[in-house]
Amino acid sequence: MSYQERIKQLREILEYNSKLYYDLDAPVMPDYEYDRLLRELEDLEREHPEEITPDSPTQHVGGTASSSFAPVVHEVPLESLQDVFNAQEVEEFDRHLREQLSGVEYSVEPKVDGLSVALEYRDGRFVRGATRGDGRTGEDVTENIRTIHSVPLELPEKLPHLIVRGEVYMSKSVFSALNAAREARGETPFANPRNAAAGSLRQQDPRIAAKRRLDIVLFNLQLAEGKSFQTHTDTLDYLRLQNFPTIPYRKMQSVADCVRQIEQLNENRAEFPFDMDGAVVKLNSLSDRSLLGSTAKVPRWAIAYKYPPEQKPSKLVDIIVQVGRTGVLTPKAVVDPVRLAGTTVTNATLHNQDFITEKDIRIGDTVIVQKAGEIIPEIVRVDFDRRPEGTMPYRLPDRCPVCGAKVERDVDGAAMRCTGAECPAQLLRYLEHFVSREAMDIDGVGPAVLQQMVDKGIVRTAADLYRLRAEDIAGLDRMGPKSAQNAVSAIEKSKQNDLSRLICALGIRQVGAKAARVLAQHFGTFEALERASEEELTAIDDIGAITARFLRDWLESEQGKDLIRRLRESGVNMTSLEQPTNDRFAGMTFVLTGTLERFSRDAASALILARGGKVSGSVSKKTSYIVAGEAAGSKLAKANELGIPVLTEEAFVAMLGEAPDDDGAGQDDRTEEAAQLSLL
Repeated sequence: MSYQERIKQLREILEYNSKLYYDLDAPVMPDYEYDRLLRELEDLEREHPEEITPDSPTQHVGGTASSSFAPVVHEVPLESLQDVFNAQEVEEFDRHLREQLSGVEYSVEPKVDGLSVALEYRDGRFVRGATRGDGRTGEDVTENIRTIHSVPLELPEKLPHLIVRGEVYMSKSVFSALNAAREARGETPFANPRNAAAGSLRQQDPRIAAKRRLDIVLFNLQLAEGKSFQTHTDTLDYLRLQNFPTIPYRKMQSVADCVRQIEQLNENRAEFPFDMDGAVVKLNSLSDRSLLGSTAKVPRWAIAYKYPPEQKPSKLVDIIVQVGRTGVLTPKAVVDPVRLAGTTVTNATLHNQDFITEKDIRIGDTVIVQKAGEIIPEIVRVDFDRRPEGTMPYRLPDRCPVCGAKVERDVDGAAMRCTGAECPAQLLRYLEHFVSREAMDIDGVGPAVLQQMVDKGIVRTAADLYRLRAEDIAGLDRMGPKSAQNAVSAIEKSKQNDLSRLICALGIRQVGAKAARVLAQHFGTFEALERASEEELTAIDDIGAITARFLRDWLESEQGKDLIRRLRESGVNMTSLEQPTNDRFAGMTFVLTGTLERFSRDAASALILARGGKVSGSVSKKTSYIVAGEAAGSKLAKANELGIPVLTEEAFVAMLGEAPDDDGAGQDDRTEEAAQLSLL
């Protein structure tokens, strides 16, 4: 490969991973590896300066301002730092500075792995917070910054204008608790604290950010109108007096002391509340900093020493498979105890079957283990030279280790999932869906009540809900006799729901509320649906081959059959109550967009379906009409582009009331429609 091809390849890799890291908060490449590739690109461009272009990753700070937030132009740019990877490069940095300056003094600080922000104060009051973005333009995240308790909203000294720079982070303890809660809800855990902090700070709802319990540490004074300082450490001392949490520092006179402090920080990484990926060496004199200036991307007076992740070998003694509350099978490696980043590791994540296959991980192997983001232990690679004879490639089981049901791979991902309708591992999550508003819509039986029912063994399947008596649950926390009776009454009432709600409640993959309504109206009874072949299912609009297969697999499973049998015995309705009352919309497909004033999307959809029409979620040439409410967006634009008729809400209401023919038929239907509309 020529150097031109390698430069092109490196730029593509770095730009792609930079977008994942800065813009999407979903990095896949370890920081250390990214920094190594960036260094390789810098070296190649240094050797071939004619290849340098303004858009090269070496010439600009990673990240862009999201359109979801108002842009903020930084009055003082938020620069990146030049990375170094060994003591020799630190010594070279020192030598270069001493050739230009005398009396060099440094500040050595831990490098926090979080999200860089600028905080702005006017007359001592906090007025704005912004992300770094590309260094010159960031995102206005003021309201989310206000939720961070360690950010002072008013300062003791009322300077006319103050801008400080810090790193928003999620503490290790909060991160561990957050991931435990996400896993309990069946959600994907965050990969590391940096991702969690960045994702939290970019939430549109500040209440979510507040729940994430973010923190901040200040590491630089950007601007202080009416105040002057001689050194960087003086500014940190001043900020501490203004009630800011500031980065700990050590002043050093020699490069040898700097290297020792870098090593000391590395040894003590586990003691800090935040995740750190290196140490920062900064020239302390502010006047000398001004003299040296900056390149197009980084200041010449500071460097970031990047720590390689600590890796150690260990023997993989077993692989255990856990089943999450969404049915996903997660393999976990059991390894001989090994000390990493201040803790003893005995387990490591294996992610999924693709990860195991790609790295050819086998029980009995010697594996190299590290902590991803200094938090989550993971296997980096296998030491094939130490592989014992007789090891076998590992495959996840094709039957659920908890309930024995068939395991299937997600069609759109690498996850392997249990298909059991009554799998104990998924029970709580399944019950939460079953009683939800779009499914059986059972009031008074929320997650907290269901959790107690499951914990006490009162409910083991969804069908058990219909055998409950008030006295069975009256003793649960926050569930007195009246609440218990109300819950049982709500469960009893749900027996009369339309078939579409039951189909949705069953939790069959890819069968949501819309598909459930289509199936209920097409077949009329659950018995007819049970008899339907895959060919009959795929003949229905909006039911594809994959959905049809999921349906048939579920209906033919022993757990599925048992659940339906028990629900039927309990008196749950198995018939569609929402059959079309007329066919005036027959052959028509509607798309709803924007906010309707007179009724909800579900209500409008039900009225369309009751007239034999169809409701689609996307606009195509097959769309007959688009109903556009307030703040209609891209769907309306596409409809105009395709020349599809657009109905206002008033026109839609009028269309609902049109007579189906000229002989007066449908009068009863119009009366029914008026009654429905009056309730909306």
